Amino acid sequence: MSLRRTLASLGAGLALLGGLDAARADSAAVLDTYANIAQAGYEDSLSTARTLSAAIDRLVEQPSADAMLATRAAWLAARVPYQQTEVYRFGNAIVDDWEGRVNAWPLDEGLIDYVDAGYGSESDENAFYTANVVANAKLSAGGRMLDATKIDAALLQSLHEVDEVEANVATGYHAIEFLLWGQDLNGTGPGAGNRPWTDYAKGADCTNGNCDRRGQYLQAAAALMVADLEEMVANWVPGGAARAALTANGEKAGLSMILTGMGSLSYGELAGERMKLGLLLHDPEEEHDCFSDNTHNSHYYDAVGVMNVYEGRYVRIDGSVVEGPSLAELAAATDSALAEELRADIRATVDAMARMKKAADNRRLAYDQMLGEGNQACNALVQDAIDGLVKQTRAIERVVAALGLDRIDFEGSDSLDNPGAVFQ
Repeated sequence: MSLRRTLASLGAGLALLGGLDAARADSAAVLDTYANIAQAGYEDSLSTARTLSAAIDRLVEQPSADAMLATRAAWLAARVPYQQTEVYRFGNAIVDDWEGRVNAWPLDEGLIDYVDAGYGSESDENAFYTANVVANAKLSAGGRMLDATKIDAALLQSLHEVDEVEANVATGYHAIEFLLWGQDLNGTGPGAGNRPWTDYAKGADCTNGNCDRRGQYLQAAAALMVADLEEMVANWVPGGAARAALTANGEKAGLSMILTGMGSLSYGELAGERMKLGLLLHDPEEEHDCFSDNTHNSHYYDAVGVMNVYEGRYVRIDGSVVEGPSLAELAAATDSALAEELRADIRATVDAMARMKKAADNRRLAYDQMLGEGNQACNALVQDAIDGLVKQTRAIERVVAALGLDRIDFEGSDSLDNPGAVFQ
């Protein structure tokens, strides 16, 4: 071999080694960006939860129609950053183990407060189906007596998923949502829950009884949610447990955690359990934010959260931007066409969600109305978003392979994988 060819070969080898080093550095930087976005998203969720808690205090202390409207607005605002963090579930065990405290659904709301007669009075699966903590200082359910004289965080924690029944949701966003809106009794027709502000009124102006205990429950749930979000913020700051777990088993394992969250939220959770199931059954009870008719926003910001993680960019509630080296850039270094395909798929899904959101924001059509049977045009709005989520999941699977990661089994759903089972 000539000296020139030897030097050229050596140079190529050094360039290859340099490229591998750069790839490793890129992976580390991508993981850092991912963690920084998580920290910012949970900080924004905490900030808006504190605002919500303060609004709840004002409602309870000085109840009025205006105070109720302001508190509902604070709840809606709090959902915007939180939903963008849901992409951190599934891949991150610390988040997934914690998530049920703050965003569990659907719930048997009769555990918490009064319900319409059409709700029923008992359930074979849930002894606490109509326990009604607000109305009862002593709870009798399942052959047990529980002391609910003092409504505080400890009581709510003891009741959350009591008897290992997942529908016994006593804490988090949806328990608070129910206490602010009440049941949505409109089916797939127009209208959300319409709890009167007088459910928190003082003295003789109180409606539906137990206004003081209802206020205590609402305040305890808000304080507990703030504490839970403080815990998750601490998990993502530098040195936090979730941030450390991201790199504990190496950079490839960390990248797999990111893609697991993206794929499982996209497919089994959002496309399947939260969207396709309700569409198959035409059932408004399968709506995620079912009391407030805010589901269009919850789904939209879930999709935005996936985009944030892939593109390495998050817009905070104050308008500032957290961004850095992205998974999209890392994928492009291996297969630029595939990386761009996934970017286009994710953005197409966000666009499909935006069409649903626009219809609901313009008060033309709430999400539960879109689920109505026999309304093909409305059903199509939901189905388009489902199709987008499924398509982007297939591209995520190919990115997993292109990056040389072990195969990931994303969360599934009978609604997508075995629709016949839904009707059995």
